[in-house]
Parts: sequence; structure tokens; C-alpha cells
Amino acid sequence: MKRDFIFNVAFLIGINLLIKPFYIFGIDRTVQNVVGVKEYGFYASLLSFTYLLQIVNDFGIQYFNNRDIAKNQQLLKRYFPNIVVLKCLLGLSYLTFTFLIGYSIGYGIAQFKLLAFLAVNQILISFIFYLRSNISGLHYYRTDSIFSALDKLMMISLCSFLLWGPWSSDFVLEWFVYAQTISLLITALLALTWLLLKTDLKLKIIVEWPLLWEILKKSAPYALAVFLMGMYTRIDMVMLERLLPNGQSEAGIYAAAYRLLDAASMVGFLIAGLLLPMFSKMLKNEEDVRGLFKMSFLLMFFLTTSVSSFCWFFQNELMQVLYSEATTYWGQILGYLMLSYIPIGSIYITGTLISAIGNLKGLNIIAFIGAILNILLNLLLIDKYNALGATLATASTQFLVSIGQLYLIKQLLKTKNSAPQ
Repeated sequence: MKRDFIFNVAFLIGINLLIKPFYIFGIDRTVQNVVGVKEYGFYASLLSFTYLLQIVNDFGIQYFNNRDIAKNQQLLKRYFPNIVVLKCLLGLSYLTFTFLIGYSIGYGIAQFKLLAFLAVNQILISFIFYLRSNISGLHYYRTDSIFSALDKLMMISLCSFLLWGPWSSDFVLEWFVYAQTISLLITALLALTWLLLKTDLKLKIIVEWPLLWEILKKSAPYALAVFLMGMYTRIDMVMLERLLPNGQSEAGIYAAAYRLLDAASMVGFLIAGLLLPMFSKMLKNEEDVRGLFKMSFLLMFFLTTSVSSFCWFFQNELMQVLYSEATTYWGQILGYLMLSYIPIGSIYITGTLISAIGNLKGLNIIAFIGAILNILLNLLLIDKYNALGATLATASTQFLVSIGQLYLIKQLLKTKNSAPQ
């Protein structure tokens, strides 16, 4: 299993390193430089807001499905048509809640015009993740790796034409969002087509209400975990934009630094997606997961400390190279924010194993504490330190959550019975 993990990680990281860094720094960064920090901050705040309600959109189905299909592949035929119907119902509910809550916190016409497309994009992303959870659950790891980067490859093609083509001087932020919608829709259709052709699944409407209710009950703890993690990783951008008079500009500066954290976190996210079915299969077969866990944890720790150290020492140089409006303040935010990459890397590995074991109660208790702490720290620090306050709140929260998860893993691995609960 260790050899398979190393090979698949190498393939996964390799294909994503060819595509995603160019998208993040070549396309996404250029968009911010073209439209300006205030306009991009407006977009980044709305994007973070759509992440907060993912509990309604996905309801933990991705993690639940990946874990279950990896253990019992024969469940796919029964689960698939029912979950497709369930995803459609959840998507409609997600749109409703997004608009209602957006209206309640004071969003106007300008916000809703962009929010509608961003919310649809989140539904497409959730559906792609669900399709990929089936692909990786069936142990087609390299195919899953290709689909993990396909939407970004199409975004590079579309946005390159929009940013540097004949109409580049007329570029507006909405074009960037529309390009995301097109890229995600094509990726979803291709992933669905592959899954239907590779298996004998049929795309038909089947509704087994008892089964749907059972799936919702089983996926609820995963949904809560996703919601709480989203709270302490995404709410800072929304609070910056809502709490400060110059909130859009501060959110734009924070988003500029967060872009590097997102780019670095890509590796942990991809490895976690690869590890979940591996851990689940090993636990089902009563194999010892300690070796794979230790190897992946040390790999991630080496990567995160190296990247964080580099960004700390070259914080000003990095921001000034990437952004035309960057100042020393921007560099300071990057330096402190990238310190949180060390605990984030740890969380990806420990959280994945805790999910595979099935101890969602412990995971959610830690995440709940992290969410409450993050909100309180943001309320205390944003008013005084602006975007730097949100940065300090993020780093503090991530370190606390990582320590809590490490303690929980230590307790779980002490026992010989590491089978799912």
C-alpha cells in the first residue's frame, strides 16, 4: 500500500503542478491585478460566503460515499441514481438558503448578480467531487487525478483568451466567473460520461426514500464537519468585508495572500482525497494504518515547514513580484498567514484518518471549538488590525485544531481496534 501511495501521490501532484500553479498565479492573480484589489475583494468575499453554506449543498455525501464505495464497491449501483436525485434536491435547497441569508445580511443587486453564478458554480463543484469520490472509491486514482485538474486546464484556455486576446481591454470580473461556470459544467459532464461508460450504471431517476433518508443520516456527521471547518477557514473573508468601512479593499489584500496559502494547500487536499479510500480499505481489511499515516504525515510536515519558512523570509519580495499594488503590509499578512500552512498540512492527514476510522464525534467537537474561537478572534482583532487581525485569527485557530486532532489520533491509534465505528 505504501508503494501504491507513493506512485499515486507522485502522479497526482505531478499533473496538478503542471496545471494549477499556472492557473493560480497566471490567471487568478492576473484577474486581481486587472480588476483591482477592491473589485477582487468584492468577489472573494462573495466566494467565501458561498463556501459557508456547503453543508446544505453537499451534506457530507462526498466523504461518506468515498469511504463506503472504497469498502463496498457493489453499493455504487444502488447509491448512484438515488444520490444524483438527492444532489439535485440539495442543490435547490442550497440556492434558496444562499439567497435568503445573503438578503438578510444586506447584500444588494450588485452582490446578487455575481452570487447567483458563484452559487451555481458551487453546485457544479460539489457534483464533480461526488463523481470523483466514485472514481477514487473504485480505485481509479490516476483517472481521478486527471479530473482533479481538468476544470483548471479549461479555465486557463478560456481566461488566456479573455485576458490577452482581442477584447482584453474590456475584461470585467464577470467574465472570469462565467468562464468558471463553463469549465465546471464541461468537467462534470465528462466525469459523468466516463463513470457511465466505465461501469454499467444507468442515468435514470430512482428514488428510494428510505435509502435517501439513511444516506442523509449517515452523512450528517460529515456534513457537520465540513460546515464547521468551512466556518473557521472561510468566514474571515466575509467578516472583513462586512465589518470594516474599507472591507472590500481589506478582503482583497487578504485574498491576495490567501491565494498562496490555497495554492500550497492544494497538495494536502489532493493527498487527503487519495488517502481516504486507502485508509478505509486498509481498515476494512484490518491492516495496520500506522505506517501509511506516519509516512504521509512526515511528508506533509516536511513540505509545509519548507514552504512556510520560504514565504516568511521572502514575504515582501513575493507579494511585490505578484501584485502591482503590494506594500510591506501585504507582505506581513502573507508571512503570518503562511505559518498556518504547517497546522493545515497536519489537519489534512489527521482529519482524513479520523474520518476513515469513523470517529466523527471527536472530529466535530474539535472543529466546533475551532469555529467558535475563530469567530471570537476575528471579532476582537479585525476591528483593530484589519486584514492582519483576520490572519492572526486564522493561524491561531489552525494551530489549535491541529493539536486537538493529533491528540485524538494518538488516542485512537493506542487501541488495537481501529476498525470503523
